[in-house]
Amino acid sequence: MKYEVKKFKDGQVTAKITEGGDLDVKIRGNSYEDLFRVATIKEAWDADYTLHKGAVSTLTLYCLIGQRSDRRFHEHESFDLKVIARFINSMCFDRVSILHPHSPISLALIQNACALSHFSYVEQACQDIGKPVLVSPDAGAYKQTHEIAERLATDLVPSNKVRINGVPSISIQGEVKDKECLIVDDLADGGRTFKLLAAALKQQGASKVFLYVTHAQFNYGFDELKESIDHIYCTNSYQDIEDEFVTQYKVV
Repeated sequence: MKYEVKKFKDGQVTAKITEGGDLDVKIRGNSYEDLFRVATIKEAWDADYTLHKGAVSTLTLYCLIGQRSDRRFHEHESFDLKVIARFINSMCFDRVSILHPHSPISLALIQNACALSHFSYVEQACQDIGKPVLVSPDAGAYKQTHEIAERLATDLVPSNKVRINGVPSISIQGEVKDKECLIVDDLADGGRTFKLLAAALKQQGASKVFLYVTHAQFNYGFDELKESIDHIYCTNSYQDIEDEFVTQYKVV
């Protein structure tokens, strides 16, 4: 199946199917415009059943927008991921694949959804470093990182951030002295938590600290992160980054 997408000067997008068959749309998915672009493609595909009789429609989202808003955080606030999931569900794809979703809530809210593993990217980072100790930054990341550590036959050190009298404190539950460490997580917004964790690991004797995140936003740049992190590994699911401090694996 082939399609064309056109964007008008006023921002409107429209799609045209140029060849029938299975629909396979791959997109970053980190903006509402991305989702509307997908909706126009799916609507055009649905419009002529003769083009795709018996065919299957698949949507791949490399960085699902709103995935961290997986609950109603405060009374009277919107449940944003629920709104986004409803929109995706309205397109009625036969399969929706999501790269390294932030939580299982995304898979529960989106119909026919499945997760794409980030294992191969962590594996490439480990091969580049040598054989680092993996570090999970919080309880939410522990299960997936534990599974990766087992597959790679490497050690795992859990950590967590707690606040004492409003001041963030890092708890590290393992031995890291003279070891190279790789922090593994799904997403970096600004990255301050990773900076604090890397500093704490080095205070406990880690020789080097690296960071892997699948979805690399880094909205405040890398200057502060360079104070305690030696190098960053990520995919280009959110954006393309050109910086010697970053090794990026191409998924889009």
